[in-house]
Amino acid sequence: MRWTGKVLGGIFGYMTFGTLGVLLGVYIGHKFDTGMTQNPFDPERQQRIKKTFFKSTFAIMGHIAKADGQVSQEEIQMAQRVMAQMELSAEMKKEAVAHFNRGKSADFDLDVELGEFKQACQRQKNLVRMFIEVQLQAAYADGVLDDAEDDILRHICGQLGIPQFAYEQLKRMLGASQRRGTHQQTGSTPEEAYAILGVSESATDAEVKKAYRRLISQHHPDKLVSKGLPDEMMKIAKEKTQQITEAYDTVRALRKKS
Repeated sequence: MRWTGKVLGGIFGYMTFGTLGVLLGVYIGHKFDTGMTQNPFDPERQQRIKKTFFKSTFAIMGHIAKADGQVSQEEIQMAQRVMAQMELSAEMKKEAVAHFNRGKSADFDLDVELGEFKQACQRQKNLVRMFIEVQLQAAYADGVLDDAEDDILRHICGQLGIPQFAYEQLKRMLGASQRRGTHQQTGSTPEEAYAILGVSESATDAEVKKAYRRLISQHHPDKLVSKGLPDEMMKIAKEKTQQITEAYDTVRALRKKS
């Protein structure tokens, strides 16, 4: 058991607030000691997160694809594109397909899967956000997010602690990213660029810059991998940071002209 935090916290609390400060200092020190014993960079924990993230990504992708009663060819192709982006080995691709098919099955328990995912990725907000983004990207594969898919995604967000306003913002951002994909030669339209950044056209330059920096930080590939994002998903994270940067450049260029 670690006592360093409790001892130092108690001493600091006494010196600062007197006798009552001891209790507060010991409590804060206890939290510090507990955090030290739960090392977020523990290799075993990271491997557990990576394994769970991988299997849940494809299983829930399959479940959402089946939400409207049938899996469209576009949704199958989207799953295949994700696998291609990850450059999976033949063995891992086979595993991903198996999880996708498991998610499509009638006896798939979504809440059990979400419970395992939440337990593995607890307190890793950016990982959870990336997970939702991948699911939204897959749901938009056929160009439309139908009500059944939307209901499941809202339920997923509720189970994982994602507020509804945050989900709505992700929908706008991912919808714009998907539309952008239809005309990559010409880049983002102004409307798509603002949507990708999650700001309105009336936002100040400072607000646009702040949104850009926040999104880059949330999607930084190295940071996500260090928190447990499977190495195979590094390319997906890089593509998202590229989209965000291109959208920011589009907005900056527009504002320089005006």
